[in-house]
Amino acid sequence: MPRKGNHMKKVSIYTDGACKGNPGRGGWGTILVYGAHEKELSGGEVLTTNNRMELMAVISGLEALREPCAVTLTSDSTYVINSITKKWLDGWVKKNWVKSGNTPVPNADLWKRLIAAMQPHTIEWVWVRGHNGHPYNERCDCLAVAAAERAAENT
Repeated sequence: MPRKGNHMKKVSIYTDGACKGNPGRGGWGTILVYGAHEKELSGGEVLTTNNRMELMAVISGLEALREPCAVTLTSDSTYVINSITKKWLDGWVKKNWVKSGNTPVPNADLWKRLIAAMQPHTIEWVWVRGHNGHPYNERCDCLAVAAAERAAENT
């Protein structure tokens, strides 16, 4: 039976995305922290956008969890954080993935994947200023940049 409420494991997830050109080669980095344990994840794509990489970092962190958790998710992406905390995502879903002005929501495929990844967890969303000395944000940036470089090398 899944743990509920205060009995859930408490996990911190730190994320960042990077893109050389927008669109261009991109990468994402994620660090999961549970107690004294840390796990680093990263990946990249040859032709992508910074926003897609920011989303992939968050999605990959949440998808790596094996059971429902109480998550503190920290990102420097106002795109991701504001879309959740300001309820933009809820509005997009209600409007069948159309924004005001009748334009399609960019990255709807990844937003749908994020919604599924969020479902079992209780998530606190935290924004941190990027490239401002936050140790995990700086490390995630390094992971993302390295993943983008690897993606470019594999073409």
